[in-house]
Amino acid sequence: MKRAEVLRMINEVGIVPVLRAASSDEAMNAAEAIRAGGVPVLEITMTVPGAIKVIEEATRRFGEEVLIGAGTVLDAETARACILAGAQFIVSPTLNMGTIELCRRYSIAVMPGALTPTEVITAWQAGADMVKVFPCNSMGGASYLKALKAPFPQVELIPTGGVSLKTAADFIRAGASALGVGSDLVDTEALRAGEPEKVTRAARAYLEAVREARASSSE
Repeated sequence: MKRAEVLRMINEVGIVPVLRAASSDEAMNAAEAIRAGGVPVLEITMTVPGAIKVIEEATRRFGEEVLIGAGTVLDAETARACILAGAQFIVSPTLNMGTIELCRRYSIAVMPGALTPTEVITAWQAGADMVKVFPCNSMGGASYLKALKAPFPQVELIPTGGVSLKTAADFIRAGASALGVGSDLVDTEALRAGEPEKVTRAARAYLEAVREARASSSE
């Protein structure tokens, strides 16, 4: 999938599940449950044991059904390994210029992390396709995102940290292009309890929350 198509899909879906798990098997079970809920986007973080191999396996298993990205990528070397494993977008909690440069070279969508206005615009000017605002909840959540969008309407923002079903609509109305959602969606406790349907239901609920918030914003 080309970079422009990757970005279009993320914008359309409006959700980027951030997958952290204690094992590769748990990660794949989470991926299956999220896919079953209709969310065709998945960010596999480097904190997952054997994350590179998990990206390879997910890419092989899901093919073009699910857009697989890599998260918690801290440097260009790791980004390159993820891309070679099949990752179609790269997400970082920090702003690393080398990672942005490498992704631009490979024509891979890149979403570095930023928090302050200076970091956000620096990331955008360096070539970020979207900017992950992290940890957004620590700065006021949706109200902070709205404050960032006022001077930077052209910057595509993905709030991460503090995003839940209760706050999802607020973030969308504040101007979020998509939502980075962690444990509130990727419930590893439910998976360990043999209840993947909880993750599947949560995925569906997030899709609906995004749809409803966008519809109300356009009225």
